[in-house]
Amino acid sequence: MNKILFKQLLAQTSDNPLALEISHSNGCYIYTTKGRRYLDFISGIAVSSLGHNHPKVIKALHDQIDKHLHVMVYGEFIQRPQIEFASLLLSQLPENLEQVYLVNSGTEANEGALKLAKKYTERTKFVAFKDSYHGDTQGSLSVTGRDVYRDPYLPLLPNVDFGYFNSDDSLDLIDRETAAVILEPIQGEGGIIPARKKWLETIRKKCNEVGALLIFDEIQSGFGRTGKLFAFEHYNVVPDILCMAKAMGGGMPIGGFVSSQKIFQTFKYDPPLNHVTTFGGHPVSCAAAHANLKELLSGDYFLRASKIEEIVKQRLQGKGIKEVRGMGAMLGLELESKEITEYVVNHCFDQGILLGWTLHSNTLVRLAPPLIITDEELVFVTNTILEGLKSYN
Repeated sequence: MNKILFKQLLAQTSDNPLALEISHSNGCYIYTTKGRRYLDFISGIAVSSLGHNHPKVIKALHDQIDKHLHVMVYGEFIQRPQIEFASLLLSQLPENLEQVYLVNSGTEANEGALKLAKKYTERTKFVAFKDSYHGDTQGSLSVTGRDVYRDPYLPLLPNVDFGYFNSDDSLDLIDRETAAVILEPIQGEGGIIPARKKWLETIRKKCNEVGALLIFDEIQSGFGRTGKLFAFEHYNVVPDILCMAKAMGGGMPIGGFVSSQKIFQTFKYDPPLNHVTTFGGHPVSCAAAHANLKELLSGDYFLRASKIEEIVKQRLQGKGIKEVRGMGAMLGLELESKEITEYVVNHCFDQGILLGWTLHSNTLVRLAPPLIITDEELVFVTNTILEGLKSYN
């Protein structure tokens, strides 16, 4: 009955949802009402980096719920969870990233960043990259470089030029009409493609030369997933605006974009309140985000992300897999065909493992396990993947 109601009452995003009816979750596992247990090797799509229902996050939620929920739109009242989270977050970032605007999701963070860049530079052109993904709302979709998502909603925002990721030819697109360049330091939906360090340095230099802002979309790669708090730290290239979400809230909905006080000043006038959000910075989500970040910084989770990369690559590289790429616990397996990929993902699902795969990336399996996963669980997953490859052949 619940499956019928699920399809009848809730708008669907595909003809074949997994439709697992969830009972509860804990650690690396999701449990269904039928008694099945699934190892979540995609962390709710890169969200639950500390696993599901981390006790310190749960405690912070209970503590804040007893005090207050929503009291006012963002930016008007002083709310302690916002201050505590912002203080800890900004203490970990370069000095030019000194204020955060809190929102509800990743696409909202990117929308805000695009508006901020236009307002500050008084320019309207953006440079983005093919195969990028920045969200499904109109502005974020306008700078997303995948036609499969864009085409049904054309026309989108004008004045967006798309270059090739990691190509020096893209530098010619960045000129004195450019408000901002937006990119993922590691393309996620585009295939887990890390940027080349030299290329990213050159992008930064070109933006400086022409007065364009550089926006890093770290919605998937942030909060320890790559072995650093943010992926840009691997490159020593600092953006003007940093966008974040997903693993930010320990399972609660929250996003944000960070920039300098100078740049953020432009949101205060012509007119005042020219970018607002009702639920952004919700105190319960901020309490969860603060607890989540404290735990990430106090443990060895960043080292664990690097160890996950080492184990997965060691066990899978070259064993019927075209390539294993990525950083830390943000990895992609490139397989030989759509048919093999679908078979392997379904084989793992039958064995109680959730992997990341979509029809729009039909030869790529995305891996984003919780950072609390054990070596034994990694061995189980990699063995199951190899078993799937062997049984297909």
